[in-house]
Amino acid sequence: MSAAASEEATQTTTGSDDVVLAARNVVKTYGGVHALKGVNFDIRRGTVTTLFGENGAGKSTLMKILSGVEQPTSGEIRLDGEPVTFDSTVEARDRGVSIIHQELSLAPNLNVRDNIFMGREIQGRSGVDYAEESRQTRQLLERLEEEIDPLTPVADLRLGQQQIVEIARALSVDARILIMDEPTSALSASEVRVLFKVIRDLTSSGVSIVYISHHLEEALQVTDHAVVLRDGNITAVAEAKDIDLDWIVRHMVGEHYDLGQPPTGYDFGEPALSLEHLSIADPDNPQRLVVDDVSLEVKAGEIVCLYGLMGAGRTELLESVAGRVPLVDGKVRLQGREVSRLSIADRIAAGLCLVPEDRQRDGLVQTMTVGRNLTLASVGSMLKGMFLSRGLERQRVTDAIRDVHVKTSGGSAPIGSLSGGNQQKVVIGKMFATDPTVILLDEPSRGIDVGAKAEVFHLLAERAKSGLAVVYSTSEVGECLSIAHRIVVMRRGRISAEFDATATKEQIMAASGESVVAGN
Repeated sequence: MSAAASEEATQTTTGSDDVVLAARNVVKTYGGVHALKGVNFDIRRGTVTTLFGENGAGKSTLMKILSGVEQPTSGEIRLDGEPVTFDSTVEARDRGVSIIHQELSLAPNLNVRDNIFMGREIQGRSGVDYAEESRQTRQLLERLEEEIDPLTPVADLRLGQQQIVEIARALSVDARILIMDEPTSALSASEVRVLFKVIRDLTSSGVSIVYISHHLEEALQVTDHAVVLRDGNITAVAEAKDIDLDWIVRHMVGEHYDLGQPPTGYDFGEPALSLEHLSIADPDNPQRLVVDDVSLEVKAGEIVCLYGLMGAGRTELLESVAGRVPLVDGKVRLQGREVSRLSIADRIAAGLCLVPEDRQRDGLVQTMTVGRNLTLASVGSMLKGMFLSRGLERQRVTDAIRDVHVKTSGGSAPIGSLSGGNQQKVVIGKMFATDPTVILLDEPSRGIDVGAKAEVFHLLAERAKSGLAVVYSTSEVGECLSIAHRIVVMRRGRISAEFDATATKEQIMAASGESVVAGN
């Protein structure tokens, strides 16, 4: 028996009295793709089991099976030691299993209260008791230390707040087993700390947690048991006290990955992007500026990282440059040409494109295939007269899948069949297909595992060598010290500092106003 197999056997035999939900020899296939290959997985009472793995490893597939979203091709699920079949998420929820999905499943046209109680409304004497629902919603949000009015439309919330609502909805069910698939991908550091406190409160009362995150160091803070899934197989299992970051990465990807270094061996070209005294209003309070008098120049071949805490203005700045958010004042120049008044489409045609933070809402069309999503922004370049060249389209799709390393059965696969990280690669590949002069990426590693991060950053570095100007934002200080030639720190809507690649984490965090935690 291999070491990996031995470790897996240990999981399925140790502490069986504490196992509340288990997968036994679970196989899941999609056509010719084997997503899970005989997986054995245990969830123990009152503990946090963290599931690590690269995008496409099968993590979300396993969680969907455990929560009734999908059925296994073979194998069985056991609840309290007895075989069980969940034909739907409602049935799983009624048996005490709830899930927070990686991709938000909220209805943006409904308010916060109605999203939380959708499908299980509280009934009063004369119909739905909206007052009681509002009261419980306020309690849930107070527990998560978030000041959101229950009647606020979800569409008006920033992405991090939407994720808080998703978490609140799961907590409202009083589940015995709570599956959290990437619950912190859009949360600020303070929101993550609150969530971890809630997790510990839940486990102390006997609730079992399954936690999935690509933020490896963060996950180590909360885990009790670690399980690594790789290519549909469990490769390692250990207690939290016996593991570290190197252990996780080694079992996830088979070797140590780093995010690279700033590309060298060439000279920067002329200024590709110039931002001149940009100011942007807060949409909720037009009298307040979320970006205040920001100027920045990025040269051809240069990679610039925008770092800042949640609310620093990073997203608003990038969206305004791309044409999605109006400017109060200032100018945007692309290779010397002012593009401030151009539409989004015209800016893309001119060579300026954005990979947005929220891929589901802003980056993908869920009803389209992988291939159609990849070519959506560059379809005009594939026209022959008035007609689309199918042969050219197929070649573009094949090239894009290869270039950005999308793990898929082909261009005709539904976009929803891909893991979150592979969907993000499709968004990046779509923008690369427009042959940009400047590419902006807002949190490009959100929902991407350590191996995929390395691939994406390598792609950006290679494109920079060819003259592409790259600007990416991040809230992870470690990502600043990778391929960026220059690090620009934002704080409260202004640029507070600039550093070269020799900067330290402590310098960057201090400039952002973030307290430096010992051990970071």
